[in-house]
Parts: sequence; structure tokens; C-alpha cells
Amino acid sequence: MKSLKAMQHALADSGYQINLLEHEANLIPFTQKLIESGLYPLQPKNLEIFQVNIGKMCNQTCKHCHVDAGPDRKEIMSQKTMETCLKILQAHPIFTSVDLTGGAPEMNPNFRWFVEQIRALGIHVMVRCNLTIIKANKKYHDLPEFYKANQIEVISSLPFYSKDRTDKQRGNGVFEDSIAALHLLNEVGYGIPNSGLILNLVYNPSGAFLPADQFILEKEFKQSLLRDFNIVFNQLFTITNMPISRYLDYLLVSGNYENYMNKLIQSYNPVAASNVMCRNTLSIGWDGSVYDCDFNQMLDLKVQGNSKHIDDFNVEELLQRNIVVNQHCFGCTAGSGSSCGGTLA
Repeated sequence: MKSLKAMQHALADSGYQINLLEHEANLIPFTQKLIESGLYPLQPKNLEIFQVNIGKMCNQTCKHCHVDAGPDRKEIMSQKTMETCLKILQAHPIFTSVDLTGGAPEMNPNFRWFVEQIRALGIHVMVRCNLTIIKANKKYHDLPEFYKANQIEVISSLPFYSKDRTDKQRGNGVFEDSIAALHLLNEVGYGIPNSGLILNLVYNPSGAFLPADQFILEKEFKQSLLRDFNIVFNQLFTITNMPISRYLDYLLVSGNYENYMNKLIQSYNPVAASNVMCRNTLSIGWDGSVYDCDFNQMLDLKVQGNSKHIDDFNVEELLQRNIVVNQHCFGCTAGSGSSCGGTLA
């Protein structure tokens, strides 16, 4: 199975000599759950979101990062590849939103140009900003004004509303810089009621457990950030940690892999499965490869069919394809479900 080989390769690179296949043999296959739910083969409902990873370079190295991003990553999308993406968007107006991810997408030298070109097409743009990038270097200090000028929806990871838990997951000093960045975003109008400038936060659990109820956590975050730091935002998205990359390493080395996977399997929700993000989203890699979702991208599981690269993009074929699934997909279908936009059910 290709995804398992990719996982094993990642573990070998980290120096872990663990046979993942032995662990997988004891688990219920994801396809079995889809069959029981009448959802196999899983296929798209439509195509609305064009998600683009424009580079794996990042100013941080977070423990839970499924992209394995960091300052040493050199994979950066070229302007030529961006131009091909723009041609696709112009030719296929079914895509109403572009979701820009990284790494820190702002570190791509053509990031601002790309954003402006997408906005010129009248398409909504979301940027996955890690917050600390705003404070990382003077050349990024004006990002809040740039976001505002282009009416960008900002989606930012904040592991918790306290320093200890945030810094434990993302590194020393991250919480302080994140709070400073949130203040700057609030100052230009982000998160302020009726401003039209959307600021959403993202929460990932820090251990081998599922996230708490999104509505309850959002209330806690809003109360604490307003009380302690006078910060406001629009919504909190809770995202289940996916058993791939660095988080997979953690699960295996800590001996939590099978227990965590069984939690996901036991919490499988067919309603969440019917609404997974791969049913209305395409994920484009930094090199132009096409994937069903961001997680499949990190496992190098390209879409089925001939549209495996944007140079061969065929929207009709992509609408008819079977979505590639595997065991990590349980992460999106557990409990209330999980997507880049938070819970699904």
C-alpha cells in the first residue's frame, strides 16, 4: 500500500525502525467503514475550493505539523506553476475559493503577486497564517495591511489560549509573538464585528486524543483571549491530528499509535464521512501535482486518473474520479469530523 510505504519512509528518515504494517494489520480498514456507510467508492460532490501549498518553508518547526515544514525546507512553488494555477481558475469558475497553505505561504517570494492575481479574478482567498511570521522579519510586518487591502480571510493556528501549552507544541516564544500578531490584525479590523475582515483560529490537540467540542472550545478561547489580552476573532476551527509525518512519529515512538487509531475508528461518524473536505476540494502541491486533500499530498497519494499534474488538468475527469483513501482518513471522520474548516457534523 503506497501510503504505508510513504509513512515507513518518513519513519526511516527519522531513525525509527518500526514496522507500521504490523500495527495496521490489527485495525479495521477505512474502506470497510465506507462500504458499511454506503459511501464506497468515495466520490466528489462538486469542486469549490482550490487549495494550494505554495511551499514547505516555514519559520517554525511545530511538533504536530503534518507537512513536516520548517526553515530547512526548500520546496517552493515557482511563478510558472502559479501562472498555470491562475489559468485553471480563470477557465473553471466553479472554484469560488483559493486556500493558500504552506509551510508559511508568505515566505514564497511570489506570494503577494499570486494573491493579487487571484483576487483580480474575483475569487475569495484564504491564507493559512501561522501568526508568528508577522513578527519574524520586518518585511512581513505589513502583512495585516496587505491582507486587509486584498480582503483576505486569515486562518491562524493557536494551540491554546495560554503560553505553556502553546509554546510546548510550537516552540518557545511562539505564544507571545502570536498574541502580538493578533493585536496587529485586530488593529486593522480583523475579527472586529461588521468589519468584513475574517479572522479564524485553529486548534489542534497536543496529545494522543481527539479535540473537544468545537462550540465549547470556541467559547473558552473567545472569553479567555478577550479577558486576558483584549483580542477578538470570528470562529475557532478544531482539527483532529492526522496520523502522518511528525505526529505519526510521536504516536509510534510513544506507543500510542494503535490506541489512537482505535479511538478514531470507534468514533467513526458516517455523517462526517459524507461531508469530508475531499468531496469539494482539490489540493495542489508546490510542484503542481494534484491530490484529493492536503493529507494525501503529504503522503504523495496523487488523484486517480490522468489529471495527476496541473499541466494535465481535466475538470470533468476530476469530478468523476474515485477519491483515494486509506487509514489516515479516519482522522477526518471521527466524532464531529475534521476538515481545514473545522468540524463537519
